[in-house]
Amino acid sequence: MTDAEKRALWTEATVQGRSGASNISYMPAPLPWRFRQKVLDFLKPESRLLEMEAGDGAFLLALRHPFSLTSLTVSDAAALDTCERRLAPLGVTVRQSTDGVTLPFADASFDLVLNRCAAYDIGAVRRVLQPGGYCILEQVGGSDGLSLRRFLGLPAASRPDFNLENEIPRFQRAGFSINYKDQCYGTARFADVAAFVRYAAANPRQFPAFSVDACFPQLLRLDALCARQGYLPYTQHRFCWIARKRKDG
Repeated sequence: MTDAEKRALWTEATVQGRSGASNISYMPAPLPWRFRQKVLDFLKPESRLLEMEAGDGAFLLALRHPFSLTSLTVSDAAALDTCERRLAPLGVTVRQSTDGVTLPFADASFDLVLNRCAAYDIGAVRRVLQPGGYCILEQVGGSDGLSLRRFLGLPAASRPDFNLENEIPRFQRAGFSINYKDQCYGTARFADVAAFVRYAAANPRQFPAFSVDACFPQLLRLDALCARQGYLPYTQHRFCWIARKRKDG
């Protein structure tokens, strides 16, 4: 494949990533926790449950929790349409959050709030939880993709200091106690440069100012690396914690 053909392929991959394409050949590093199991450990039959930025709602449906006690928020218009067509008729409460962090529910509406890799406002989460309620969060840390970001000459992520060490004190100051916490750094793998380009384009918070044209010489070098070892290594940073709203907070 010529350099011009590679540029065209990677430019198309950028378009796919920005449009939310899911065909990213990506092998994540294993995590020391299982988010679904953490949820099931805290989810009771009578729990009022909310997932923030729930996408197409597939994770919520897989929990098999009573639909009448299940709610979700989405900010993306396409995801909202999907959830309104597929989940709302089942009895799931579907609400749009215009900025991704606003929670359009009354105070103390939920026993359990879930957030997987979505933005959040601690005050909003605390407000919608009843006293003694829990939130379970799994996040992409600020060091995710750090080596590739530096190699490509890109600026730091929007929150380079986003990690467990800094978030736990913020939650504690906001009136939460911490029931569980863990953090890991691993090496994930992309099958090829096009897969990485789709990922970078889909995650501008982690790869600000990324473009094929600006990074083309470096992408060619990554392509050569991938050809030699059969994959493109990627630094993965994840952390997870479970916080309980203090009854006296």
